[in-house]
Amino acid sequence: MTQHQAATTPYRTGLLGNDDPRERDRLESIQRSVDAFTTDIIDGLPVQASWNCLELGAGAGSIAYWLAARCPAGRVVAVDLDTRHLETGRAANLEIQEADITRHDYAPGTFDLIHARYLFCHLPDRDEMIARAAGWLSPGGWLVVEEPYDLPPADSPFPLVQRILTAYQHTCRQHGADMTWARTLPALFARNALTEIAYAGNLGRMGGLGKDRWRPLIQRAAPALLDSGLVTEADLDEFTELLKDPAFIDIPQLTVSAWGRRPPHTPPPAAPAGEPVRG
Repeated sequence: MTQHQAATTPYRTGLLGNDDPRERDRLESIQRSVDAFTTDIIDGLPVQASWNCLELGAGAGSIAYWLAARCPAGRVVAVDLDTRHLETGRAANLEIQEADITRHDYAPGTFDLIHARYLFCHLPDRDEMIARAAGWLSPGGWLVVEEPYDLPPADSPFPLVQRILTAYQHTCRQHGADMTWARTLPALFARNALTEIAYAGNLGRMGGLGKDRWRPLIQRAAPALLDSGLVTEADLDEFTELLKDPAFIDIPQLTVSAWGRRPPHTPPPAAPAGEPVRG
């Protein structure tokens, strides 16, 4: 197995792979809990009906579908390593691409808006991918990236949650993810010549019944968490019961959303030599 295959395997068949029937539940729980925050961020930009948009790591497709409706005279390209949860033909201006973006390229200056959520933290060359995405922007185009920032497990007031989150964060690291990388986003944007940089945070919620997204997440990750040896089956069963308690609420992480603009009237960077360019 090559280094590249090792990096992407967990997201094809492993920790977050789509072969697990619970993966759809995890993706939909993200949509329920974060979509309103995401669309508010994008609606704060000067979005035009004619914009060409790129949705990286499209998942179950909610933001791609929303962008297709928001930009009816434009085009939305929704790309993911595995597109089985995306609906082909959902909109006339929606194009679905199954591709590994670490090896796939687009022509410089192609998109007016590029959005990614909970994607870059899982990529081995995440800083480089921000630079590449910035190059795909048209003059005046916007890059919006949203990533989790995990809070220290020891700060939780619940000993069980301390154990669960310690195992979860350990498992993410073992699979190559950096769950605190989000803090670097504003500086990375500035380093790649983006302007009008801003950012906002959305506090996550563990518990709180219908607003919780951690039940499907931990259920999805359960085999890997048990393999870590940091939690037991009894811990996971107790966690499931704890989530049913309406009095249980904790803050496990926050989502950092950062956005920046490529200055208008700037020439696009040249495509890297030897790499394919696709529009």
